[in-house]
Amino acid sequence: MWALIIFLGILAIPFTVEWTRSPLSKTQRQEAPGKFALLSQGTTHYYWLGPERGPVAVCIHGLSTSSYVWRGVAKGLALMGFRVLIYDHFGRGFSDTVRGLQDGPFFVRQLTDLLEHEKVDEPLTVLGYSMGGAVATHFAATYPSRIKQLILLAPAGMQNINSLKMRVVLNVPFIGDWLFLLGYPRILRKGLDAEVDLPSSVEGINDLQRAETDRRGYFPAMLSSLRGVLRRVAKDQHKAIAKAGIPVLCVWAKEDDVIVLAGKDKLAKWNPKAKQVVVPGAGHGITYTHTGQVIEAIRASLS
Repeated sequence: MWALIIFLGILAIPFTVEWTRSPLSKTQRQEAPGKFALLSQGTTHYYWLGPERGPVAVCIHGLSTSSYVWRGVAKGLALMGFRVLIYDHFGRGFSDTVRGLQDGPFFVRQLTDLLEHEKVDEPLTVLGYSMGGAVATHFAATYPSRIKQLILLAPAGMQNINSLKMRVVLNVPFIGDWLFLLGYPRILRKGLDAEVDLPSSVEGINDLQRAETDRRGYFPAMLSSLRGVLRRVAKDQHKAIAKAGIPVLCVWAKEDDVIVLAGKDKLAKWNPKAKQVVVPGAGHGITYTHTGQVIEAIRASLS
């Protein structure tokens, strides 16, 4: 009997820890920069930078970092004349935590709802970082006529998740949730410890991300994204983008151990006309650690 109680107690640990995390509060939203839009899936946090009449650029963040990850790049884009739209995925930043599998159509719907809310109907420059690269790819493949240029920074969507543990996380209900909630928070915080001294164009980025790890719904949202948009490669979407003739710039980080450089060769096969740039010395945090090089690559591609 006691063995069963102890066993059930161990099973409950990661779920109990998740439940004890604080949900996003009304005060936090009141102190947040930018604005909020009530969309069909829930409330989305967003803000604009740059001149009101500039061409629109949309910045899409990744799995674990929210819209703040774009602050340095967005300032550079604004100086180039872009009107920059940045927003938080559901379960991250100041956007709602919502139910539902976070697959390609899920993310595409959030962005199309937001663009409709903001009455944006002009051709877009769409930028995606990490998982945001996969989201941007799905959006561009779904609405090619809306895209002026696609810019991908260390993008996901090039490689399958092959480890046995991750296959269990992705495919086995409850046990996969248990494994993810037990192990991933520690892995993420260990990664943050390793990055604490890295240069950054985003002030306090390490503290911003640590604060998110204390929010209820943050880790389940990431798990939903892993089971959704990150579950499969975006080969078909990239081929559709190539067929539509959308200009693509992909900026890779030479020392990236999250999105490995082997993806560069895959993209070259799927879309031979895509322009690709490799930034030496950069890791996965390329948007905030090597912001100048990213902006220069974008500027060169536009010119």
